[in-house]
Amino acid sequence: MDHTLETILDEMKQEIDNWIAYISNKDAEKIVKRTKLQVGIHGHALLEYAKGRVDVTDDELNLTLPGATAIPGELLSEEEVREQIVPELASYMQHKLNALPPALIDYQFTFDGKFRTREGGVNVRILEFVDETKKQQLLERISIYISDKLEAGKYPTKPLETFFLSRHLLDERLFPDTDPGVIISVFENIQQVNKGNKHLAEHRNNVTGALRNWVESHWLPCYFDNIGTQWQKEYKKRSDARLENTEQGPIELALYAAILILKYEPSYSRSVGLAILNCAIELGSAQAKRLTKEGSGTFSKEDISLRDELAECTANDVFAEVTIAIKQETEESYARALRFLTHLLSLGFPKSYQIKLKSGVKQWLPIKGLAKSNTHRFFANALEYPNLHPLLEEYARVAMEPFEWYADTEGEKNCMPGSYAVFGLGLTDQDYFPLVEQYMGMVDEEHQSVQNHFTVALAERHGIHLETIPTLVKCMLHSTDSMKLKIQTDMEDEAHLRLLLDQVRGLQNYEVEHIVYLIWGGTDKLRKIAAKAEGDRGKWLSELAQATGRS
Repeated sequence: MDHTLETILDEMKQEIDNWIAYISNKDAEKIVKRTKLQVGIHGHALLEYAKGRVDVTDDELNLTLPGATAIPGELLSEEEVREQIVPELASYMQHKLNALPPALIDYQFTFDGKFRTREGGVNVRILEFVDETKKQQLLERISIYISDKLEAGKYPTKPLETFFLSRHLLDERLFPDTDPGVIISVFENIQQVNKGNKHLAEHRNNVTGALRNWVESHWLPCYFDNIGTQWQKEYKKRSDARLENTEQGPIELALYAAILILKYEPSYSRSVGLAILNCAIELGSAQAKRLTKEGSGTFSKEDISLRDELAECTANDVFAEVTIAIKQETEESYARALRFLTHLLSLGFPKSYQIKLKSGVKQWLPIKGLAKSNTHRFFANALEYPNLHPLLEEYARVAMEPFEWYADTEGEKNCMPGSYAVFGLGLTDQDYFPLVEQYMGMVDEEHQSVQNHFTVALAERHGIHLETIPTLVKCMLHSTDSMKLKIQTDMEDEAHLRLLLDQVRGLQNYEVEHIVYLIWGGTDKLRKIAAKAEGDRGKWLSELAQATGRS
């Protein structure tokens, strides 16, 4: 081995040492104890060499990207890389792995190299290592977890468990012959046991992320070339690409991934889901074509379509969309559309859906901060007909679901299904206050804040009095600290204060403090007001300050 080659090898070994030192500076045992579905932390490493510089990272080698062209002046030749560098690095890395604590390395480990040589780019697998004992241990744990926590499970599971499980199930080294239908069944079970749980969206994100990675890294490269970039992919079918069965096998998982992306991912991910469907159609999948036109086939044609002289409604559960065309702007037109929606949701149609509305009328609820979407417009239009209010209440009770949101709202304008109907009814008539209170009890204020705007509008519309205070308290409990509620003067009325004290009895200190903050700006400000107040008013203001638990 010549001196230059030996020097380069020494530099590569030094970078391997640096990487080993970096990953060793972690409490690996503590990390893997978070869940039995993790048996190690690191599963791959990548050594990159170009222009005399060496880097070792946790990255994976992307074999779908083309290698570099010939590079004049590079020190290494392709022959030297393959015949001298790779064997030496493989032996060195294996020796290092053998000395590491077991928790640091996963059941399998791949070490890849990306070299620039005089002839061009060379991408090569340097080392592939499988710990069979760990692998069998992990397989047993996965089987027990699925049986106990999902198939027989009655309680929500942890998102971290879903993160690892979803990736394990799609790992061909662990499950080379698994039926895609079995994998899909497990993913559906995850969503079912976590239905109504505040972490449902996180579980879905973990499943969808694993599926998307599998589609882009494993399934699509079998049939398509990426002619775009790493960040903006564009797929071209290879001339020799063929599917033996266009409706079963891995394509089932690809279509399932597309459905989840289209249903639950943010709107900017929609193009990814559509690209997967279009690729499946190119490969001859009739199911993919049917999904884009008719949905998943879960619902009968009678349940997903309505057409008469007044209105036309069609629903596609794959896109989580309902198209409503109002042919005649009449009360009965909206009544038929509302009955269609309510029945559809009662059958299990995705509640995180959106309405595509075709109507010449543009009504909006008198509430600032709401998304001016077609979904919002449909319910605002329907609310103009008093005879439809009972139908809107029926719809709202079916539509409301914790931790689900209309698909055409994001960020600060996120709102739970049923929001527009509840808001409109609550502003219209105090008879709907029980519905408002039921709605507020389901709101996840960590991911939704439109209830702030509604609460302000509710106070302005109905005023502050003995009939409204109980409902306003419920609204405040589920609003955020950013709400600007100008009701301090009204709430300092003696009768109102006495009722407010009755309402907060039994609440946690932090809940009372939250209400005090929204009305008076904080406990300290309330104490100053109480100190200046006389008689019963001062007494009740002081009691309210004490109820916050702040000394």
